[in-house]
Amino acid sequence: MATYAYRCQDCGEFEVRLPIGTAEAVRDCPVCRGASRRLFTAPHLSRLSPAMSAALTREEKSREAPEVVTSALPRRRQSPPHPALSRLPRP
Repeated sequence: MATYAYRCQDCGEFEVRLPIGTAEAVRDCPVCRGASRRLFTAPHLSRLSPAMSAALTREEKSREAPEVVTSALPRRRQSPPHPALSRLPRP
């Protein structure tokens, strides 16, 4: 859904949410039913969270200069198996 802005000569501006590409050039004002012309405005772009912005920046950097791993990661200590799992049938 996109938000389209219209301006009525008598009532002023109002917005309508419609599927993308379905807005008419002229629409009836919801207050006075007069003809209102569509306004062309900048799209409503949302800002990214700092975490998402940092992730996207890191991803973009990795295209040109990927991080190189010089050694294997240390092995994780395995936790003891759950006692209930020992009673399950083995294949």
